Amino acid sequence: MSSFWSIWISVITLGSILGCFLLLRWCLSNKTGVKEGDDMHHEFDGIIEINNQLPRWWTILFYVCIVWALVYLLLFPGLGNFKGLLNWQSSNQNIRSLAESKAAVAALAENGIISEYDREIAQANEQFGPIFDAYYARPITELAKDEEALKVGQRLFAQNCALCHGSDAGGQRGFPSLSDDDWLYGGSPEKITETLLYGRKAMMPGWIDVMGEQGIKEVTAYVLSLSNRPDLDAGLVSAGKDRFGACAACHGMDGKGNQLVGAPNLTDQIWLYGGTEKSVIETLTHGRNGVMPAFKDTLGEKKIHLVASYVYSLSQDK
Repeated sequence: MSSFWSIWISVITLGSILGCFLLLRWCLSNKTGVKEGDDMHHEFDGIIEINNQLPRWWTILFYVCIVWALVYLLLFPGLGNFKGLLNWQSSNQNIRSLAESKAAVAALAENGIISEYDREIAQANEQFGPIFDAYYARPITELAKDEEALKVGQRLFAQNCALCHGSDAGGQRGFPSLSDDDWLYGGSPEKITETLLYGRKAMMPGWIDVMGEQGIKEVTAYVLSLSNRPDLDAGLVSAGKDRFGACAACHGMDGKGNQLVGAPNLTDQIWLYGGTEKSVIETLTHGRNGVMPAFKDTLGEKKIHLVASYVYSLSQDK
């Protein structure tokens, strides 16, 4: 973290604690003009308001919380680049990768070199590593028929992929469904694994500056006609077909897409951002930029092998 952001975070954090202290002191002072213990001349439903101080136990608890916060920030990281007097850390990826055995991890932890979290991760890897090794040795096409392997893959999918693609892998706007046989980059075991390992970056340019509003309307009409959309203006469709050549480099002259660049098929009824006239106009006007993160460092190749098997299995009965 840069020095600027370290100082910024420290000032905001300590300033918030100081603000809480000043707020408490202000609330403890009597600025009502009414003597403490006297009637405030406010009454509702027979209840009379008295000018009383904050409860003593509450005030003490507030002070204790402020002191606790300061002690915590002194011992643990929380003020920018300051690591705290205990030098505690949640994890250390570099050391974790070196500590392969349980005994080595324990020794590092005793010397304060590796965190407790890292020790638990290493112990889990030691316990479950052979299971993942056994699955990794089998091809995805075989694992896609193994119920136990799919259960593991499904849990990994739920933890890492469901936020975007849905718990049922049905997708949502901007995130493709993985449960059909329509693929942007290919649905083979190798392509699914490649996508999970390295991620994808898709870019659909905006065409408003090139085509203008009228050109966008014409191409939209032609694109909708590719999927046999009824009630389209024949003149717009014809004009859009002539303009579609600018799109053919990615989507092909027949509009069936190109998995090498992730260009979707425009001739079916499957739409990533919506297939209404408004949605297509929006896509052509402003373009689209999609990012699929890489999971190689997060999950590792062996767990990705199981996730790929689960994803592959979803489209096999379609």
